[in-house]
Amino acid sequence: MFEAVELGQKVSKEEFKAREPGLWTALLKAQLALREAGVATLIIVAGAEGGGKGEVVQRLHKWFDTRGVRTHAFWDATDEERERPAAWRFWQRLPPRGSIAVMFGGWYWDPLYRHVRGETGEVELEREAARIVELERMLSLDGMLIIKLWFHLPREAHAQRLKKRREVQRHIAGVAGEGDTRKQYETFLRAAERMIRHTDTGACPWRLIDAEDPHYRDLRAGDVLRARMEERLSRPAAAAPAALPAPAPPRRTTVLDRVDLTAGLADAEYKREMKRCRERLTRLSWRAYDARRSCVLVFEGWDAAGKGGAIQRLTAAVDARLYQVIPIAAPTDEERAHHYLWRFWRHVPRAGYMTLYDRSWYGRVLVERVEGYASEAEWARAYEEINDFEERLVGHGVVLLKFWLHISAEEQLRRFEARGRLPWKRYKLSDEDWRNRDKRPAYLAAVDDMVAHTGSADAPWHLVPAEDKHYARVEILRTVCARLERALDS
Repeated sequence: MFEAVELGQKVSKEEFKAREPGLWTALLKAQLALREAGVATLIIVAGAEGGGKGEVVQRLHKWFDTRGVRTHAFWDATDEERERPAAWRFWQRLPPRGSIAVMFGGWYWDPLYRHVRGETGEVELEREAARIVELERMLSLDGMLIIKLWFHLPREAHAQRLKKRREVQRHIAGVAGEGDTRKQYETFLRAAERMIRHTDTGACPWRLIDAEDPHYRDLRAGDVLRARMEERLSRPAAAAPAALPAPAPPRRTTVLDRVDLTAGLADAEYKREMKRCRERLTRLSWRAYDARRSCVLVFEGWDAAGKGGAIQRLTAAVDARLYQVIPIAAPTDEERAHHYLWRFWRHVPRAGYMTLYDRSWYGRVLVERVEGYASEAEWARAYEEINDFEERLVGHGVVLLKFWLHISAEEQLRRFEARGRLPWKRYKLSDEDWRNRDKRPAYLAAVDDMVAHTGSADAPWHLVPAEDKHYARVEILRTVCARLERALDS
């Protein structure tokens, strides 16, 4: 692979000066056009130490309008980053639509160097590559332009560069020990070749650049960027999906038909069980904090099914310093400028803490599907994207619980009418609630598909009968306690 790059190509200083103005102009023009088109651009610069990645990025900051460019280096992870899934730190830095982000190494850096240091084997390297392919596919399907540049140095040139850097005591150093011997560099190249081969896709290809001659390196990087940006601009603009409601499907038997809506609790039993569950959850929440085990709870369900009341009873048993409740409404302008999962990644809790989502990422396959806010292609691929997101949470050790609170259409109508009569509850009822009620058959089909496509052994759906609010609240607390206890004891 890398032999095809080691061609010893050079560009004289005079030729560089002659070609730079035209390239500079073309890149700036492409940047402004992508900004106008609302296209997010991510540039990943990677390669062996000494390849001049920093010099290239400095050059890009000269060629681009830097008001629309953010550069990110991923050196030592912060405490906040170490206490969350590895992808969290990258999601925080993804560019909004119309801007450019430059990442040194990006999500390739850690998997490569952990493998070079012998901390992971080939199976884990390939597993990480598969996760990267899925992440890049997800982002590119959402409209992001991802450009990946690999700066390569021949073995002898690499050794000379590192020696020179040590002599001048450069502030920015490579990973400890990297490049000290020919054997280590060979190990790095083999790992890099495997990673590049597995992640070189049609939508997000790698471009290998000979970095031995700085003038050639910079011009080649600029040419690649210009070509990729202009190619992206040449595509027909994707039409926004028309906000047309999905047609109501024929009534079918769904997973919700199996939920026993007759389940209930007498007042005395409710008070006794709530007291016991709260005491248990208080102890478990502090145990989770001490064990650095975070928890994510997702609450979905029909309007007026009692999600808010269940969340209130649950959080009453947890110290307020240990949790946050995230109510999900229509996305803000900032949130619309990113992939729809971005706003949920932002609130993933630190180790030992708890986040409760009142509505969640499942809006993409529920309300956005039914109301026509997402195209069929968008919500259909969201199942895989959601599963990947949840696998990353669970793989990091996050305790993930997902609840759907189910009530009958008759009980929902009764609660709507009661809300309309009570001044302190009237604010909970809106015209949209009545419109959603009319689309219940479409929502039933969407919920059925959601459970079928996103329920798993590690992240199952808990379908809670909520006709009796007392029963639903106790059932949710029992489930949370049991899952936390199992996680902490394992």
